[in-house]
Amino acid sequence: MGVVEGLTEFLPVSSTGHLILAGALLGFDDEKAKVFDIAIQTGAILAVIIVYWAQIRATVVALPTQAQARRFTLNVLIAFVPAVILGLLFGKAIKAHLFTPVVVASTFIIGGFIILWAERRSPAAVRIHHVEDMRWPDAVKVGLVQCLAMIPGTSRSGATIIGGMLLGLSRKAATDFSFYLAIPTLIGAGAYSLYKERALLSVADVPLFAVGLLFSFVSAWLCVRWLLRYISSHSFVPFAWYRIAFGVVVLLTAWSGAVQWAA
Repeated sequence: MGVVEGLTEFLPVSSTGHLILAGALLGFDDEKAKVFDIAIQTGAILAVIIVYWAQIRATVVALPTQAQARRFTLNVLIAFVPAVILGLLFGKAIKAHLFTPVVVASTFIIGGFIILWAERRSPAAVRIHHVEDMRWPDAVKVGLVQCLAMIPGTSRSGATIIGGMLLGLSRKAATDFSFYLAIPTLIGAGAYSLYKERALLSVADVPLFAVGLLFSFVSAWLCVRWLLRYISSHSFVPFAWYRIAFGVVVLLTAWSGAVQWAA
């Protein structure tokens, strides 16, 4: 589960969707498993912090003296706020009703077609080439788009990267901002989930979570480094076709299972 999380968290393919399906196959899909899925995201985000450490450190050092650093930091915080508000309002209902293979498969397919659409945009549509050039309205829009990722199968990275591209960000700028925005989003979600569901957990669960965090970190570190090289010369079209094919397979599997059960 840690490897699945790390390899899919920062690709536009939905880590939550893959974890739901992997958990269903492994028989690890109870309430504790849902907390585990969110908590091990912290391992993945630690990989991003390490990969981007030089930029993060430079931004923090420059905060007292450079307006650009303050504007960038404020943009990340602004984009983070919508997910906090909507997550607190609707998070419980979403977990109760939407964490199903059929929902995941459907959003996989829809998301794939949206990626294909985004990649067909004209180069002239790009107006922001670096994250430092973003303004607060851009941050608000990306933050609102990130909220779509509360629907399992949508993909937080996919929503913010592809949404950012449709809003005028270059592929590199959208990817960078998605990674920076993931830091408060995933750490906050993991901490909140552990606190809220603490009654389900015990000291005996520490090895389980530790192994998940470790493998999530290692696989995410490898994936992020690869993705940053990949986007310099490739589009996200292969991920779109993967989403569509994967979603179709899951829908057919769910339909076949329903037919067998009815029979």
